[in-house]
Amino acid sequence: MSRSEAGQLSAERRADDLRRLRAERFDVLVIGGGVTGAGAALDAASRGLKVALVEARDYAAGTSSRSSKLIHGGLRYLEQLEFHLVHEALTERGLLATRLAPHLVRPVPILVPLPAEGGVRDLPRRFFRRSYYGAGVAAYDVFAGVFGGGRGMPLHRHLTREGAHRIFPSLRPDKLAGAIRYYDGQVDDARLVVTLARTAASLGATVVTSARAVGLTRQAREVTGVRVRDLEAPAGSPDAEFEVRARTVIAATGVWSDDMSRMLNDVGLRPGFRVRASKGVHLVVPRSAITGEAGLILRTATSVLFVIPWGGHWIIGTTDTDWRLDRSHPAATAKDIDYLLEQVNAVLDRPLTTDDIEGVYAGLRPLLAGEADSTSKLSREHAVIEPMLGLLLVAGGKYTTYRVMASDVVDRAVHRLGWTRPSRTADLPLLGADGYAAMWRDRADLARRHGVPVGVVEHLLERYGTLTLDLLALVDADPLLGSPLAGAPEYLAAEVAYAARAEGALHLEDVLTRRTRISIETSHRGLESAEHAAELMGAVLGWDEATRAREVAHYRARVEAERQSQLMPDDVAADAARLGAPDVRGFAADRGADGDSVASPSR
Repeated sequence: MSRSEAGQLSAERRADDLRRLRAERFDVLVIGGGVTGAGAALDAASRGLKVALVEARDYAAGTSSRSSKLIHGGLRYLEQLEFHLVHEALTERGLLATRLAPHLVRPVPILVPLPAEGGVRDLPRRFFRRSYYGAGVAAYDVFAGVFGGGRGMPLHRHLTREGAHRIFPSLRPDKLAGAIRYYDGQVDDARLVVTLARTAASLGATVVTSARAVGLTRQAREVTGVRVRDLEAPAGSPDAEFEVRARTVIAATGVWSDDMSRMLNDVGLRPGFRVRASKGVHLVVPRSAITGEAGLILRTATSVLFVIPWGGHWIIGTTDTDWRLDRSHPAATAKDIDYLLEQVNAVLDRPLTTDDIEGVYAGLRPLLAGEADSTSKLSREHAVIEPMLGLLLVAGGKYTTYRVMASDVVDRAVHRLGWTRPSRTADLPLLGADGYAAMWRDRADLARRHGVPVGVVEHLLERYGTLTLDLLALVDADPLLGSPLAGAPEYLAAEVAYAARAEGALHLEDVLTRRTRISIETSHRGLESAEHAAELMGAVLGWDEATRAREVAHYRARVEAERQSQLMPDDVAADAARLGAPDVRGFAADRGADGDSVASPSR
């Protein structure tokens, strides 16, 4: 069996994995299907451990699908003298771009604009700013080249006013004295998480979504497993809730880490750290709204603002504000949207308006609390603790360094289990990475052999790597799958079928928001694609007409609730509007008293 076949997350595989969860005892059970949880499952499985992962919703349903889509070292950390964080992140960026996932992580050019102020009298300040920022970006490149374990990115370059304006014509000339261009990595964050989960599954890991951890099982003061509820089980089914036995439990639950801690309240234990949620909002606008060939990084009063090219779109973000409301569905407000428009319009020659916005998304960063009151100053480092025998919590960190966090927590687990095998993931390409460079080089021949345009093959290669062959095989078997998806012509119908067949998608929302990004890349937010996508998914998953209609109705309600929330003036009103749509996995029936699920791990 090939790695691709072994890593297929089909409905049949989920049923088999549920049986394994009920019947077997695992060395490591991971709670949370975000980037850290999926990374931990892969790390443990690659060491030969018997591994299971349960996720309450979908892979990357929380923080890990709502980032700025960057794999970066954190340029601003140099200014804060956080050299160890930059070193760590640039090392991981190099590994992902050159060895682990070159099909998913690729260079994106970013400009650091140098402001023009005060005419001739401002020349000394301009010289200082160029020298200051230039030294920072040069240090960034040095860290990447000397310590980064494989750069994977071009070197920075200084640009004159004219040179910067040629690359980014939409920058206001009166605000520009020049720029510095550097490179970071760009990623489809949700696709990387799904690929991590599939790679873990290809190594024998049991991975199940819609499986919510509702409690810990213990013997005396040692955790021996987790009680899990299958959210796809029929109502009233006696098999809906069951116990999973494990020698070690790893909770990679992100902003839900405090919920895991509350499960230990009855034995009087405190975890030793606290996780605060910081809301980050992003806007998506069409590529035609801004003329430029590179991204921007802009300094704001509280943080930084990115304007990043994203296919036929731009991503603009982010905010950084405290969030204490529903963590499953953080909501953007009208105030958040106005703030981002105000910041970016300060440097654009044609101001953006709300009419330009195609999509809006909000995510929560899990920050280790206690360092400062302002969330922008909270720690981006991570911590691993063992509050009780058999239970490990990992929290904090950033998307780019997921592999380091996973390795650290699994190191603790293997020490407890008496194993000596070190982490192998620095040398383990993810599914789709093997042979990617050669397939990209020969993409024209591949397109000719399968009778599709080269652009289609390029699109698939940049999303699936060498797994593109699996999708082309679907199109060969059913040419209708080679047609564009209704309402989203940049995606093929085959991608929806493949998401249900091989990528663990169980609901329409999973496909339109995470396997594809149609929900944020189209002005209709996926509504014009919902019927067609439901038909394609239903053919794979055996949905009847009533199920298809229910999936479409759920998705329409979700979009309407998000649109309403984005008209609200503050977080409380936006949260109430967003919660007007029930969760497709039925969370509304068993929410905790504070409005959050008892344990809803989806980083």
